[in-house]
Amino acid sequence: MSRIIVKHGRIIDPANQIDRVGSVYIAEGRVLSTQQAIDGFSADYEIDASGQIVCPGFIDISTRLREPGQNRKATIKSETKAAASSGITTLCVQPDTQPVIDTPAVAELIKELAEKAHYPQVYPIAALTQKLDGAELSSMLALKQAGCIAISNANQPVRNLLILRRAMEYAASHDLLLMVRPNDFWLSNQGCAHEGAFATRYGLPGIPKAAETIALDACLTLAQLTGSRVHFGQLSCADSVYKIQHAKQDGLPVSADVALHQLHLTETDMAPFDSVYHVLPPLRTEIDKAALRQGVADVAIDCFCSDHQPHDIDAKLGAFPETEPGISALETVLPLMLKLVQENAMPLIQGIARLTSDPARILRLESGALTPGYAADICIFDPAQIWKVNADAWQSQGTNTPFWGQSLIGRVTHTLQGGRVIFSRPTAERGVN
Repeated sequence: MSRIIVKHGRIIDPANQIDRVGSVYIAEGRVLSTQQAIDGFSADYEIDASGQIVCPGFIDISTRLREPGQNRKATIKSETKAAASSGITTLCVQPDTQPVIDTPAVAELIKELAEKAHYPQVYPIAALTQKLDGAELSSMLALKQAGCIAISNANQPVRNLLILRRAMEYAASHDLLLMVRPNDFWLSNQGCAHEGAFATRYGLPGIPKAAETIALDACLTLAQLTGSRVHFGQLSCADSVYKIQHAKQDGLPVSADVALHQLHLTETDMAPFDSVYHVLPPLRTEIDKAALRQGVADVAIDCFCSDHQPHDIDAKLGAFPETEPGISALETVLPLMLKLVQENAMPLIQGIARLTSDPARILRLESGALTPGYAADICIFDPAQIWKVNADAWQSQGTNTPFWGQSLIGRVTHTLQGGRVIFSRPTAERGVN
């Protein structure tokens, strides 16, 4: 592997409380030092990061790559390319692939496809139940041994709480992280928008906040009963933030994330009948957005995720309720995080922590930091570069984003994964577009 120096950048490493201009020395795929020059170190490759931020590579705790089974929407090759261009060096893939990640063979296939795409740090999340049908538990231990980093039922409900209890007991016995997107199947009632002013005005079936909070309460009670580590994904409302905060104060082993678009968009931003705003959980109110932002600042919510869900054109055609939910979100992770910083919602070091050291801690990964000896997963970005979200700038196969055509600030110039440069933006593209 190449010996690399990343020079003159502003190094921000939240895990080690570093924020200073300096250089990062890399050899054998690992960080050697961020402190001082190393005598006799001869670099094969130098990266001049003047005027840029150098930080650990981002970790996305919840994403869909669509392969296997839905290659018309996206592939592991296309989406890992998008991830690399966005400074993301680790991806956790939800189990609702086709076939579902409920056997070691499917998990191993995903790892194999990631290796072929030259992006090995793709971690499958195992299905909690067979075929995600909520009835029969999967072989969790075998899936863990096949490389699955956690278990989840994705967006599918586990309607029988006894099954959920058994799953949590099983997960606790094997020290597996359980990921839950809290949503009561009956209360959500196949809705497609927040149960509020927008849904009422346009006659859309609504999803009340109670669909999330009641499911959250049930899981928290079972977490207390079983001792299982539970991570709550893609929270969307104020009451959920308060419940997680109180659970942490009570000492429960819980954590939570929020999709970045929930921190910027609300139901009032939705264009009537424009399906790019069809997401689950739905965009909610300004009060909820403010509470989610405060939750991130107060560490009630531990980290960000992209909740990346690329779709083909057909999936987003038709009446709003009939379209498939989800946003193609990998490439807006950095600018949306930086926008929070620009709006004084949090300092930059905290924003970077929510994408690096915090998800690494939840997943128990030895990454998300520039600690000497750790794999050299590094993102280098220009926090001031303006770029336009359009076909020329976009890498993902899915273009279903509400930010299409907008100008965003913050762009990655280099991404290193295990000391290997997996993305380098051409010099001509590093100016203002």
